[in-house]
Amino acid sequence: MVDNFSLLLSHVLIVLTFWLLTRRDDLDNEPPPPPEPEPEGFAKRRMAQSAKGPSRDA
Repeated sequence: MVDNFSLLLSHVLIVLTFWLLTRRDDLDNEPPPPPEPEPEGFAKRRMAQSAKGPSRDA
């Protein structure tokens, strides 16, 4: 009996938590990250190539 009660209680709490989380207005409202001022490493080379035009690698 105790095992059934604890199993039911845990599942009810999980469903209640899921239901409360899905009702939040800010769940999918996330501002985009700010752009980096100057890319470094491989991104810098890729940004320079994309500014020149499409590459003919592929």
